[in-house]
Amino acid sequence: MRVTKPNRVTRTFKQQLVAEPSKVFPLLCPVREADWIDGWDPLVVFSESGIAEPDSVFLTEASPGNAIWYITKHEPSNGLVEMIKITPTITACKLTIELRPVEGGSEASITYSHTSLGPEGDAFVASFTEGYYRQFIQDWEARVNHYLTHGSMLRTARG
Repeated sequence: MRVTKPNRVTRTFKQQLVAEPSKVFPLLCPVREADWIDGWDPLVVFSESGIAEPDSVFLTEASPGNAIWYITKHEPSNGLVEMIKITPTITACKLTIELRPVEGGSEASITYSHTSLGPEGDAFVASFTEGYYRQFIQDWEARVNHYLTHGSMLRTARG
């Protein structure tokens, strides 16, 4: 057995969303994300209800093997969803999203914690900088707010 200190990076950002948590929470789902994330297309979603729920599992394309996502917490009344994403040989990630009501909508505290599983994971962890995360999460915020305001997806310009 080998026990080693993890190579891990954790980043948190607070989004300001234009709708109350009850309107935002259903969008934090592997099925519903296809409504507001351009190009989001899980390979398969394992769900009793057909949407996000505790113990749902879904797969997304990744290299060298598909990423496996497992919803560990799904608490609509508390505005809390947590999932684990395993990209074999690359990273193990915990994603936690907490919604709370604020004037004019809601605040979403979004935390990604990536742990490297090997050399490719080390490179990923090193690249997951504060600047990268801020850009990624602000793009997400803009997409959710566009959908909540207009009822349509914000399309990504393709060259």
